[in-house]
Amino acid sequence: MTPIEMAAIALAGLAAGTINTVVGSGTLITFPTLLAFGVPPVTANVSNTIGLVPGSVSGAIGYRRELAGQGGRIRRLLLASGIGGVVGAVLLLALPPGAFEAIVPALILLGVVLVVFQPRISRWVAARHAHLGGLPANGARWVWPAVLLTGVYGGYFGAAQGVLLMAVMGIGINETLQRLNGVKNLLAALVNATSGLIFAVVADVDWLIVLLIAAGAVVGGQLGATWGRRLPAAALRVVIVVVGLAALVSFLLT
Repeated sequence: MTPIEMAAIALAGLAAGTINTVVGSGTLITFPTLLAFGVPPVTANVSNTIGLVPGSVSGAIGYRRELAGQGGRIRRLLLASGIGGVVGAVLLLALPPGAFEAIVPALILLGVVLVVFQPRISRWVAARHAHLGGLPANGARWVWPAVLLTGVYGGYFGAAQGVLLMAVMGIGINETLQRLNGVKNLLAALVNATSGLIFAVVADVDWLIVLLIAAGAVVGGQLGATWGRRLPAAALRVVIVVVGLAALVSFLLT
């Protein structure tokens, strides 16, 4: 690997870490970069998944103020994401190539639609739970299994995982988008970590690529937290939708 390629991969990791912290879909930058440099697809997927973990953790640290007071909710949702990440990794190894990717565009489009209509849907959900005194602190009952399914998708191929997580939590949990964004970073980090550990056992990992992506993603995580935390809810929703649509177009064109 040449110094120029190494620098390009590190820069891709920085961009991915920034985007992942704000919304998600950073994989759409790093994965194609690795393929362009001739890295085999499986090795690229595995190395990219592991390399982005430190960036998600960095982003979560940057959002630590927004995470305050959410300990119980975080522990509950981390369990769902952890299980989902394991299942997704197993599916990647067991299913024929492309079997799961066939529904990826539909999942991304669904996430984008849910984000667009999130305020209206959230009001409807809140009204439905009004007779119970409002939504539970951990959200509607369907949030946990929905986060688990999002983890399954993320364990298989994590692009736009953040879009789906923000759609699910934004609708089902009575909380600000910025505080939920902090939770999203933790959940994505766990999904990548659990699936990455499984991949490392059964697939080839290029640890130089992991190191380069991780170094860039850690810096990107802090940049994303600095910028993302300043966005108002409406602006953050616009960013989520734009990134989600970009992810959708990318999948449809490949």
